Amino acid sequence: MTAIPGAGRIPPVVGFVLLLLGLAVMSAPSGVAAANFNNEVDITWGEGRAKIDGQGLVLTLSLDKASGSGFRSKNQYMYGKIEMKLKLVAGNSAGTVTTFYLSSLGSTHDEIDFEFLGNASGDPYVLHTNVFTQGKGGREQQFYLWFDPTKDFHTYSILWNPESIIFTVDGTPIRQFKNLGSSGIPYPKDQPMWVYGSLWDAEEWATRGGLVKTDWSQAPFVASYSNYTAQACVWSGPSSSSCSKNPSANPWLVESLDNSGQERIKWVQKNYMVYNYCSDAKRFPQGFPPECSLNS
Repeated sequence: MTAIPGAGRIPPVVGFVLLLLGLAVMSAPSGVAAANFNNEVDITWGEGRAKIDGQGLVLTLSLDKASGSGFRSKNQYMYGKIEMKLKLVAGNSAGTVTTFYLSSLGSTHDEIDFEFLGNASGDPYVLHTNVFTQGKGGREQQFYLWFDPTKDFHTYSILWNPESIIFTVDGTPIRQFKNLGSSGIPYPKDQPMWVYGSLWDAEEWATRGGLVKTDWSQAPFVASYSNYTAQACVWSGPSSSSCSKNPSANPWLVESLDNSGQERIKWVQKNYMVYNYCSDAKRFPQGFPPECSLNS
């Protein structure tokens, strides 16, 4: 994990750019009904700290000094568009990490990460993204958000198809990782993944590189998840998939960024990115990883 840059402030938002690029626009309704958590996930750890409401529509995770908590989807997926609304830990959340990610298992696993690194009161959350292929990560990009993620639910989406991985916040793309297998760059394409969520303590590194520790007097820390949708290929074996190969039946399989999306992602990265492994010359004195120039 690369240390987070020193504390800073979110750069001012330029009104006419927001108007042009639509960064303030929430994601359009997808027409996909939110899943019932009781039917879609298993609470995997936390000894009662993870709870699903009576209707199955909201799942809360809590963290205290004894333990955090987490869940995993019942299904594995081989490509998909996975969305979740999250409301993050409010107040002094320093040292805590709230996650929403996809992952397979084993030492050569693939993984696609949203991790929300807690903050001292008054400082912005850091949204940490990463992509692992064949057990290798180290592709960190970190962002501030243009809203307070503790005041209300916001939508976080991972689109994973044969062409690319796109990370989206409230309908705004913030990062793309392309399938560059033809250039010899590994891409998550051979391993089905589960959907995970967790809330845990990482005070050794999470906030300002570990300088700010968890204040346990603020516990229990609580994060909430809702509106879980998985437009995805359910995997049940090497020769079995729930997906039609017809793109009209699963349009997300061929979904990509249009010109407007490319401009929006550039705007976010210019104004809200606080760390990019592809710009860390000290970390890569012999040259940046090959995907850095090809993913731009």
